[in-house]
Amino acid sequence: MTERISPVALRWIIIACILALWEALPRLGLISTLFLPTLSDTLRVLLTDWHEYIDALMVSLGEVAVALLFACGGGILAGAMIGSVPALRTLLLPVASSLYAVPLVILYPVLTVWLGIGQESKIAFASINGFLPTALATAAGIRTIDPNLILAARSMGATLPQRVLRVVIPASIPTVLAGLRLGGVLVIVSVVVSEMLTSTAGIGYIVTRYRTVLDSTHVFGAVLLIVLVTLVFDRLAGALERRAAVWQPQARVAGRTARTALGATVPAE
Repeated sequence: MTERISPVALRWIIIACILALWEALPRLGLISTLFLPTLSDTLRVLLTDWHEYIDALMVSLGEVAVALLFACGGGILAGAMIGSVPALRTLLLPVASSLYAVPLVILYPVLTVWLGIGQESKIAFASINGFLPTALATAAGIRTIDPNLILAARSMGATLPQRVLRVVIPASIPTVLAGLRLGGVLVIVSVVVSEMLTSTAGIGYIVTRYRTVLDSTHVFGAVLLIVLVTLVFDRLAGALERRAAVWQPQARVAGRTARTALGATVPAE
C-alpha cells in the first residue's frame, strides 16, 4: 500500500499545476493573452523592467513598515486593555468585532479628504485595517489564559509585574502573533489597494498605470510580485508564531481561538 502524499508535497503539486496551467492556457490559445499573459512573459517583464518594479516595491514596503508599527503597537495595547478589564471587554469587544465585519475600504475616501492623497492617507488606511485583527487577537489571547496559571504564580509570591512578564505575556503571545499574521497581510493588501486608487508611486500604482493601457503582462508582473511579498511575510510570521509558542498545547488552542474569532483563513500549522 502506497503511503499517502504529505500535505506539503500536495501543496507544491497544486502550485506546480497552477503555474503549468498559467503557461499552457494562453500559449495554446485557450485564453487570450490580453486577459492572462503567459507565465514566461510575466517573468520576462519582471526581469527586463526590474528597476521599475524594485523602486515601486520599496515605496510600498516603506508604507507597509510604518503601518505595521501603528497597527501592531496600537492593536496590542488596545487588545491588552480590552482583554484585561472586564468592563472594557463587555463594552468594546462586541463593537470591535462588528467593525471588523465592515469593509473598511469605505474609509479611504474620507482619509484622503483629511490627510490628502499622499503616503499619510495610505499609512492610516492600512493601519486601521491591521489594527482590528491585532486588537481582537490580543484580547482573545488574554481571555484564553488558564486562571490556574495566574493563581499558581500568585501563590508562589510572584508580584504583578512578574505575573505579567512571566505568565500573561508568554501565554498570550501565540494569539497575538496569529493576529499579527493576519493583520500584516491586511496591511500589505490595504497599501496596494490605496495605491491603486490614488497614487503616483508604489506597486499598486504600477497595476493601475499598465491597466489603463491594457498592458496585462506588466499588470500580472506586479500582481505576481504582490503575491510573493505576501507569501514571504506569511511564512516569516508563521515561523515566528511557531518559535514563540513555548507552551505548545495552549499555543495550539490559542491559535485556533484567534483564527476562529477573526474568521481568518490562515492555515493551521
